[in-house]
Amino acid sequence: MQINKLFSIQTSTNFEKFALVVFKHQARNNLVYRQFLSHLNIDINAIKTIDKIPFLPIQFFKSHKIISNTNSIEQVFSSSGTTGSLTSKHYVTDISIYEKSYITAFEHFYGNVKGYTILALLPSYLEREGSSLIYMVDDLIKKSNKPKNGFYLDNLSELKKTLIDLDTSGEKVLLIGVSFALLDLVEKYQFELKNTIIMETGGMKGRRKELIRAELHNKLKKGFGVTDIHSEYGMTELLSQVYSTGNGVFKTPPWMKILIRDTEDALQLLPHKKTGGINIIDLANINSCSFIATQDLGKTYNDGTFEVLGRFDHSDIRGCNLLFN
Repeated sequence: MQINKLFSIQTSTNFEKFALVVFKHQARNNLVYRQFLSHLNIDINAIKTIDKIPFLPIQFFKSHKIISNTNSIEQVFSSSGTTGSLTSKHYVTDISIYEKSYITAFEHFYGNVKGYTILALLPSYLEREGSSLIYMVDDLIKKSNKPKNGFYLDNLSELKKTLIDLDTSGEKVLLIGVSFALLDLVEKYQFELKNTIIMETGGMKGRRKELIRAELHNKLKKGFGVTDIHSEYGMTELLSQVYSTGNGVFKTPPWMKILIRDTEDALQLLPHKKTGGINIIDLANINSCSFIATQDLGKTYNDGTFEVLGRFDHSDIRGCNLLFN
């Protein structure tokens, strides 16, 4: 498998060729995915286009070890969860692929990481182990290597002072934070930032009432004094992130693709502008599963962008119980 070519993908033709090679590799070498395809009576050799590839329901990461090779495990990322609940686990056999993925994606959308001072307000992630987001942000902070970089937990007054000092001095700043913590900050302090990108990672995590995106972003724009709120969309089960530079409209890096499935028929894909379940092709997941049916709802657009519109009301995606017994 030519992993070195993964992050050089530029065209949809190259993407499709690479994705089909990855599909056949995982269909043969990933035990869970292979069993899933067998239950669906899928002829692997008959899959000639990516729109025919079945997507593995994301819940399998809670109950099964999803790996596509026999290499030793270098890192285990885990999702957050309430006490006693099952959490997703992503077994990573080559952490360098994740590191290459997030630095390449960040620089694809934002330029050289060394140009930013990075401030991280991620208390719900810092308070547990195994967060892929913390792993990424910590490494971006190290690669940025600015003197004022850092994580913040409850020390909001210190964060306020650092933000204002850096912004006033003309330093380019990225403040990445979980939604509830950013709201806590702007409810306590008001800002008029000129040189700072505010990036929310979503997630109230039971700490606050869920807000629709427009309401959340309006509160944050007013509180920080900025015209746009950026967003990062990723998950434990992926090794890539997508970004929005405003209005909740996301773009993928070249080695990812979003497809929308019918909520009643998981094997049926929907056209652009139709709301359905979000399927993600993440080719950086070459050693686990690159074809994941998420529990998020969204829609795609002709220009390759997409929106995340919410979550499925029910807890299980149709058909995901095939291997749970």
